[in-house]
Amino acid sequence: MTRAPRTSRPRADVRLLAELRGEIARADAKATVLVGMLGLTGGVLSALLINLRWSPGRLPAPAALLWWSGTALLGTSLLALLMAVTPRYGRNRWVPGLPLTYFDDIRRAARAGLLASALADTERAPARALRAALAENSRIAARKHFWIRTGLIAFGASTVLLPVSLFAA
Repeated sequence: MTRAPRTSRPRADVRLLAELRGEIARADAKATVLVGMLGLTGGVLSALLINLRWSPGRLPAPAALLWWSGTALLGTSLLALLMAVTPRYGRNRWVPGLPLTYFDDIRRAARAGLLASALADTERAPARALRAALAENSRIAARKHFWIRTGLIAFGASTVLLPVSLFAA
């Protein structure tokens, strides 16, 4: 009985790690585009209102509440999207004997003068290093998506509240 030739398919852990890293890059790109859109929206809105010599102080109380709520949500959106693109550091601190899993581990090992031995430890336990990298990159991707989702929800709510406040005046 002859065996079928093995295909050169990447292992699941290696494939998943590459997909996670790609997902993190896409999340950063999405958040960057959304920050740009948010800046454009805020700039156009501000320019229009300044040209009209309008002030939110002219709004009746219910409309002013909607206006300031929308403005707060616009600020929340900006903060959330900036949090999405903020570099993430791992929760676990690298110590000698553990494999290197991402850039901060490498930096810590180099600072301690142990980069060569850390690389050797990583080579001796590649499966452990991959599992740790998968867990860490998954955490990073989930946090980035949380902040993007929060930013989009806040931005969407602000784009409803701000115009409604003007029509409610």
